[in-house]
Amino acid sequence: MNWLYMTAADLGRGIADGSIHAVELTEAYLDAIAAHPEAGRIYARTTPDRARNEAMAAAERAKAGLRHGPLDGVPVSWKDLFDTAGVATEAGSALLEGRVPEADAAVLRTATAQGLVCLGKTHMSELAFSGLGLNPVTATPPCINDPEAVPGGSSSGAAASVAFGLAAAGIGSDTGGSVRIPSAWNDLVGLKTTPGRLSLEGVVPLAETFDTVGPLARSVEDCALLLAALEGARAPDLRGASLQGQRFLVLETVALDDLRDAPARGFDDAVIRLEAAGAVITRARIPEVTEALSLAGILFTAEAYGIWGKTIEAAPEKMFPRILERFRSGADFRASDYVAAWRRMHELRRIWAQKTAAFDAVLVPTSPILPPEAARLMTDDAYYVAENLLALRNTRIGNLFGLCGLSLPTGQPSCGISLMAGPGEEERLLRLGFAAERALG
Repeated sequence: MNWLYMTAADLGRGIADGSIHAVELTEAYLDAIAAHPEAGRIYARTTPDRARNEAMAAAERAKAGLRHGPLDGVPVSWKDLFDTAGVATEAGSALLEGRVPEADAAVLRTATAQGLVCLGKTHMSELAFSGLGLNPVTATPPCINDPEAVPGGSSSGAAASVAFGLAAAGIGSDTGGSVRIPSAWNDLVGLKTTPGRLSLEGVVPLAETFDTVGPLARSVEDCALLLAALEGARAPDLRGASLQGQRFLVLETVALDDLRDAPARGFDDAVIRLEAAGAVITRARIPEVTEALSLAGILFTAEAYGIWGKTIEAAPEKMFPRILERFRSGADFRASDYVAAWRRMHELRRIWAQKTAAFDAVLVPTSPILPPEAARLMTDDAYYVAENLLALRNTRIGNLFGLCGLSLPTGQPSCGISLMAGPGEEERLLRLGFAAERALG
């Protein structure tokens, strides 16, 4: 069996039963990274010494029957915005070139204490401000289904590291879709956590109000185990999960507009299979979604520019012009506009909660488009802007309303379906996702 393409959960079980040695597993991944022709586009830098030391410790714990958790000894990648002590963390930006933190990010410390092995840091969209994954400043990782296309962002290298068999899972971040889009476009499972669920200490910010940490993996079980490892808790029990009688709302406001053919087919077929597995499907409009999306420009960009404005304006020539423009658009808003927008968004969240209270999850296509062509994005500014906004549109609904979300593959390449649940409902969402994953095959 090829370890490189097994789920993280199965690798953990293999380490537990002695059929997999943690050091041999880590060496297999390090060898695969060293040999892979696209590894330089996926990993910004690897941490082989750290990985080997952590794997040796995991192997000793396994031998002594003292494993720290179900993923103890499993090698994962980390998006290059998680601080790593003594190793550069540059967030895909020339503005942060040579930035070497003194301590690990809190979630990395916790995951290390749970036994996860750190393989290295993956490439990402510049300062995490794009859903496409295109980054001409550092590197644009490949997409598993189309060598000419972008992989989705901003956790682009995180997705590629898993899809190409160069990590058992990837740890990314999601501000407007940055875990779910690359997961969908690379046929992975991606979990967007509720804001505040996982620590942002030592995570290079984009917009801290919306920033969340989450895993990209091969299965829902992997995401459940990784969530537990990242917060040092017990994983939710997925046994007995069923779709029978579960109530799903297909959101018809905005989320189904302008769907390209393949995402539409993938979504429609997935909904049919969920219904066949016992789910009760309702379709409805929630007009407040349209208003919420109209507030996204001020809420995301004003905060992002507030955090990065001084750094950017000290050396704007170091940035990809499209990303620079997005940041600078946040300078146009007054503080009173920003406060008013948030006051209205809190009211819209209250209305959303009321209108979705009768449902176990809300369903949307993860992205209405397939991954766009990288070369055209570099030469056609209008195309870049339009595709980036479309890529992020559906996932951003979850961020605006403060939800947790889970993107699952549909079987249609690069097409995902997202389940969204209320704030703090990750355990229930993961059980739903586990049952949905079986129904989707």
